[in-house]
Amino acid sequence: MRLCDAVCRGKPYCVPGRLDFIRAVRAVRFAGLVGLAAFGQALGIGITLVICVLAMLWFINVSYISKIGNLESEVREFKEEKDPVIADKIQNNAVGRNEIASLSLQTAEMVRELDQHINDIQTITAEKERMTAELGVATKIQADMLPKDFPEREDIELYAAMTPAKEVGGDFYDFFFIDDSHLAMVMADVSGKGVPAALFCVVAKAVIRDKVMLSSDPVEILRDVNHILCANNSAGLFITVWLGILDLKTGVVEYVNAGHEYPIIGVLGNDVEVIQGDNCPPLAAMEDTEFTKETLILHNGDNLFLYTDGIPEAKSANGERFGMDRLTDVLKRNRGLTPKQIVTDVKWEVDSFQPKDDPFDDVTIMSVIWKGGK
Repeated sequence: MRLCDAVCRGKPYCVPGRLDFIRAVRAVRFAGLVGLAAFGQALGIGITLVICVLAMLWFINVSYISKIGNLESEVREFKEEKDPVIADKIQNNAVGRNEIASLSLQTAEMVRELDQHINDIQTITAEKERMTAELGVATKIQADMLPKDFPEREDIELYAAMTPAKEVGGDFYDFFFIDDSHLAMVMADVSGKGVPAALFCVVAKAVIRDKVMLSSDPVEILRDVNHILCANNSAGLFITVWLGILDLKTGVVEYVNAGHEYPIIGVLGNDVEVIQGDNCPPLAAMEDTEFTKETLILHNGDNLFLYTDGIPEAKSANGERFGMDRLTDVLKRNRGLTPKQIVTDVKWEVDSFQPKDDPFDDVTIMSVIWKGGK
């Protein structure tokens, strides 16, 4: 007999197979409860994971992202304000021993170094501006030292110009009347360039002019000048000098060439000639130097052309020298012109030949035309 028949016996409402149905229902309910419990467990685990992720994100935000944002904000603030105190703020945010703290410390150090670098640049810039201003004043002083009142006489025409390669130069020219019938002419070039050469120029020019007023002998004059310059030359500079004294009545020029460029004579209506002669050692190079006096004679309308080595040694962009041939060609072309026109044209030719932003050397020129033989 089946269990269900036994259970149902004597119970009018019991139908055979009902017990199986009840059991099935109970099994389904149990399975549902088990599934519900599993779902609840899974839901709890999911919620726990979400909470853990949120907690981790919060931790990351507090520990890393917000600090990176603060670091970025402080760096931006330094960029705008250039305040070195910001470095302390950045360093104060370096809490702990993680990568963000290390980055903050390094950034704070970088900000301090950058601030120091900015201060150094500002100091250097201010010093450079001061030096530029002082060099501008020195340039004007040097230019003012060169005579600009060119003689307006019937027996002579004269014009000269000096263009330094740097702010101040190491060349100078000078001319002055010893008396009514004698003109002293000086063309000089100090070794080197810049401020040291310019200062040496000042000393040499003053000493030469002083000695010329005491003697009319070029040999004696340069011997005394050389002695003075050698005694006060700790920088080891030297100076090439062409010193000539023109007799305005006769056209005779007595001169000494102390290591300088040879003068050029332009004969009116004829050729030009480079006057080569004894070339003595430059001044301030050696004590007890012996100098040799030379003589040349100007005729009516002759042009005595004096210059420094900045002309023949001028370089083009490809390294070619201006040279003496070009210089004499320019002078041949300019025969019959005034000294100012000659000086201006020669200077223009040299300036056109060499790069304007990088001249090779100072350029100094003097042109003297004697007219006393009328």
